[in-house]
Amino acid sequence: MKKLKNFNVEYDSEGDILYITRGGLTKEDISNEMGDDVIIWKNKISNEVSGFTVLNLSKRTAKKPVRVKFPFEVDFHIPQTLT
Repeated sequence: MKKLKNFNVEYDSEGDILYITRGGLTKEDISNEMGDDVIIWKNKISNEVSGFTVLNLSKRTAKKPVRVKFPFEVDFHIPQTLT
């Protein structure tokens, strides 16, 4: 599996939707509802995760940290070139 190095995060305030994608979705990406208003997007050819959609985000944020359980693990680190 490729490491997720760059991703886009967008929030649609009108629809109250959070989008997290690897450079945007394509026609090869298909959605799977994971429950709790979370949708996972996977490339139907490579089967790699291409993004996530979180519906009704404001219901999760009422003056508290946003907590969303995703069905994957992420390894965050700062490249040495930035330290």
